[in-house]
Amino acid sequence: MSTEVFLTRDVPKLGIEGDVVKVADGYARNFLLPRKLAEPVTEGARRRLAKIQAEREKIRKETYAEAKKLGAKLKDTSITIRARTSDEETLYGSVNAMQILSAIQEQGFASLEESMILLKSSIKKLGTYDVEVNVHPDVTETVKVWIVAE
Repeated sequence: MSTEVFLTRDVPKLGIEGDVVKVADGYARNFLLPRKLAEPVTEGARRRLAKIQAEREKIRKETYAEAKKLGAKLKDTSITIRARTSDEETLYGSVNAMQILSAIQEQGFASLEESMILLKSSIKKLGTYDVEVNVHPDVTETVKVWIVAE
């Protein structure tokens, strides 16, 4: 048999707070309910669920709007990174996401994190590269990165 429960906290591999999930009776009775991770689906729980979902949607809209603004500013950004070269075009080392992030943050984008820089592999040659920055799950912008010799 299965029981329908309302998650009051995020549970790995099961769902996030506010989800209504079907689980085995024993799992609900012996694990989720005693630890206050879930509660039975009742009319009061459904009202709370509606409230949580409304709050979550409001926050999602706000963060999306902020990300769109940041993405619009970031779209016109071009950065230059100076690197030492061993011969004509090959770098001694490489340029990685952290170095690109530092250069972007110097331009006034302090809220970005290294995980937002979508760099498939380190840059090892001089030139111009288009690097994607994932500002939000739904907003990705491209930054022009110039790698020049020191």
